[in-house]
Amino acid sequence: MGDVSPEKKSGCGLLTAVFGGRSIWPRRLSSMGSHQTSNPNNVHRVPPKMQNDDFLESSSVKRNDQMNVDRIIPRPGQNYTKPQPVYQQHNQTTKEATTAKSQQGYKAPKAVFGLSGELDSMINDHQRSKKAGNLVRASSGNVMLFGNLGNLRQSGNNESSANVLDYLPRTAKEEPIPVNGNYVAKKNEESEKTEKPVSLCRALSTRMDPEQLKILGNEDYKNGRFAEAVALYDAAISIDPNKASYRSNKSAALTALGRFLEAAFECREAIRIDPFYQRAHNRLATLYVRLGEAEKAVYHFKQAGSDADPDAMNKAKNVQIHLNKCTEAKRVRDWNALLKETDLSIAAGADSAPLIFALKAEALLKLNNHQQAIESMANGPNFDIDECTKFFGPIGSASLSLTHAQVNMVEGRFDDAVSAAERATRLDPNNREANIVLMKTRAVATARSNGNELFKTGRYNEACVAYGEGLNHDPYNALLLCNRAACRSKLNQYEKAIEDCNAALNVRPGYTKARLRRADCYAKMGNWKASAEDCEVLIRESPDDQEVGQMLKEAKGRLNQSQNSQW
Repeated sequence: MGDVSPEKKSGCGLLTAVFGGRSIWPRRLSSMGSHQTSNPNNVHRVPPKMQNDDFLESSSVKRNDQMNVDRIIPRPGQNYTKPQPVYQQHNQTTKEATTAKSQQGYKAPKAVFGLSGELDSMINDHQRSKKAGNLVRASSGNVMLFGNLGNLRQSGNNESSANVLDYLPRTAKEEPIPVNGNYVAKKNEESEKTEKPVSLCRALSTRMDPEQLKILGNEDYKNGRFAEAVALYDAAISIDPNKASYRSNKSAALTALGRFLEAAFECREAIRIDPFYQRAHNRLATLYVRLGEAEKAVYHFKQAGSDADPDAMNKAKNVQIHLNKCTEAKRVRDWNALLKETDLSIAAGADSAPLIFALKAEALLKLNNHQQAIESMANGPNFDIDECTKFFGPIGSASLSLTHAQVNMVEGRFDDAVSAAERATRLDPNNREANIVLMKTRAVATARSNGNELFKTGRYNEACVAYGEGLNHDPYNALLLCNRAACRSKLNQYEKAIEDCNAALNVRPGYTKARLRRADCYAKMGNWKASAEDCEVLIRESPDDQEVGQMLKEAKGRLNQSQNSQW
């Protein structure tokens, strides 16, 4: 029996076992080594192997050189007499009908007149409308109009599916463009008049030749113009959607842009078109390593054969070893071990795995280190939630949303927390933890809202009770603690207010509002030294904050007065 693609196996992907109690991370394969490869700076970097000229599929370059020779439009000689277009040889009735259609934007079929005839027809139509000043001379000897050329997009007209200009970004118009062996001059930055003609020349020279579009895309990729390369590969795909190399090359450009999930989808499509495409298997396996899907990466490395990257294969093995340890650490609720293994997984190569960053954030939340949990989610990849659902499945995506809900809540973003928890329960209705978190986020959000309304009306005792109800559900919520401290400060309960501020700063040392409130309480109690210390921390973080500067100045002045009076 041969290997079965992990995409076709039952189950929901990488991290269901860790997040949802289901078996997702695979058991350690007997063939895996224990070599650890660490590369924490590998985020969004194209592997060195991919920088070579043979990284993109360009085997048809030499073959197309001969093809391009056949496509050159010859220049007219000195004795050349331009033949009368076929459509002008029709009888008068046909000519009148053609003229009427031309005035409505009618384009002569290429099957009848060819490219030159098509251009002649449009030039004549253009001259009839007295707009001949908008012409540009191309190197082939034909005259091109700004618009209305073949299948190029025009407002109000039907657009062809092979419209190349739809895919070309603005920067693609700024380079010298090959047309029939010559080059159209680069766009004059001082004038916008040449922008459209240059882009039209580029599109016209390649609009029905997907191989030439791929070659142009390869050039853009090698020159670091990855967005332009994606646009050109897209154009080639729109013309010939069943060519695996176009998908694979697009995946390479998307990877360089950090769009890993989209890149993986393109590799999957390339493999669907050509199941034995080894380069696409290697490219997909490398992406799976970075996304934390170690088991799938191992499978595709096997399918890649001689194209498999040895360094990436070692990374896949190391990532899988650490992920297995993550599963065990979470099972026994050893949060310190889980934190350690997630860091090692990321360092081993899974540097763009959102579920692993979420798992690290969960461990930090359990350890009441809210500040680092927030930073962990902020440092992780920010993929679209719908793409995550499509890639990791509903179970994995529900686990990711669940962690987002908890991090949003400790950060004080209660509405976002409720939305994320609701999304988690929709994706995985049987997830008991998701339902608990949803009830918790709703209760905390309601308590904060009620407390704020009471505080605004000056009902500080009642507001203090409302915030306390929220803390019953989330005892270490820094925002609720800070808000209750504000109520207690208004009630002259400075010591209790300072206790709340201390509790908030223990879980979020960088929570500026809690430190500022504590400094104010210290000042009101006459503890000028403690107030000045807090103000000095705040002024280092925000040197231009005038309010903090004034507080610091006052605290130091009062401190000097008290010291002088003692002498």
